[in-house]
Amino acid sequence: MARCGGVVALLLFAAVCCVAPVGNAISAYVALKSGAQDDGGIAEDGSAADIPPRMLTAYKKAVQQVGKHVPKCRGMRWPILAGIAKVESNHAVGRNITAGGDIRPKIYGVLLNGSGQGGNTTVFPDTDNGRWDGTASAERAVGPFQFLPSTWEGVGKDANGDKRADPHNADDAALGAAIYLCGNGRDLTKRSQLKAAFFQYNRSQEYVANVLGWVGQYTAAAKDPDLKNVTGKVRTVIEAALSQRGVPYSWGGGNAGGKSTGICCSPSGKSGVGIKGFDCSGLTQYAYAKVGISLPRVAAAQAGVGKRIPASLGASVLKAGDLVFYATAPGRDATIYHVGIYVGGGKMVNAPRPGTVVRLDSVNAMSGFAGGARLL
Repeated sequence: MARCGGVVALLLFAAVCCVAPVGNAISAYVALKSGAQDDGGIAEDGSAADIPPRMLTAYKKAVQQVGKHVPKCRGMRWPILAGIAKVESNHAVGRNITAGGDIRPKIYGVLLNGSGQGGNTTVFPDTDNGRWDGTASAERAVGPFQFLPSTWEGVGKDANGDKRADPHNADDAALGAAIYLCGNGRDLTKRSQLKAAFFQYNRSQEYVANVLGWVGQYTAAAKDPDLKNVTGKVRTVIEAALSQRGVPYSWGGGNAGGKSTGICCSPSGKSGVGIKGFDCSGLTQYAYAKVGISLPRVAAAQAGVGKRIPASLGASVLKAGDLVFYATAPGRDATIYHVGIYVGGGKMVNAPRPGTVVRLDSVNAMSGFAGGARLL
């Protein structure tokens, strides 16, 4: 069965989608008691579908409040907080979040007693007598941002007006994370300082790279393209694709009816089984089905639909709604491994690879530009 992807897959399937996933750094501070996850809720304001709305509200509120506590901080944005929370707790998905922000059941990391569970080999003696982490035998990280109780004592603030700074409250935890990342007044618009803030949060370069990847995805998801001059069926297609931002990439997932669980396996060995989402050609099938256009399942076959736009003309000739193709050998459509939907301004709606989500990307985000196809 064929999907979107590379040369090896062409020999085995026909065409498949993308390359290797972003690593998922799990440390003693990150490992949770419960692995429960689901798709989450659709977040407002053009953000990402894997963030529950109440958590997104907490991130945005923290951005507004952090200046009161760290006046010299520059560049704090909600995607920065979302990147941390995604890696630390998957945005508390699967928990109940009250209107006031309290998260139940509470989120606890592994007991940091040097046992090796979750990767921890260092003993952290208890500092809170179990007040926040529920045990006096050792420390464990708590809440959606996985604070150690000793760290929380230095950054915890009341963000929701209940006169209590609680790391198990979404608002309080998000503000505490913002304060911690800001340090004594970091300029987070500078990538070096942003990376330093993440490294302070967890001293692992893999962790830093993982969080940065999510920050980039949420930043792209939060930006709406300018569609004021896009009308009719083209607008319907683009809005359908944009509505899926934040939905997980699933190898072999998605079709004209929407997201679905995928199959095994990509050339890099990543399976879509158990992941409900889209791969690149599944997303294009879904978006174009909204205007009654049925596309083949494989990216290379989709290049044969509509008016073909040669790669030699460059990306500047693309118009909103065009399919954008990428090939291992541009000029040979049989080697096309990827497809996106152009939205204008050099951007496309993209389901890039395992480990990512549907998002807005530059048309230069993928290698081997192979032109496009105009269906409308």
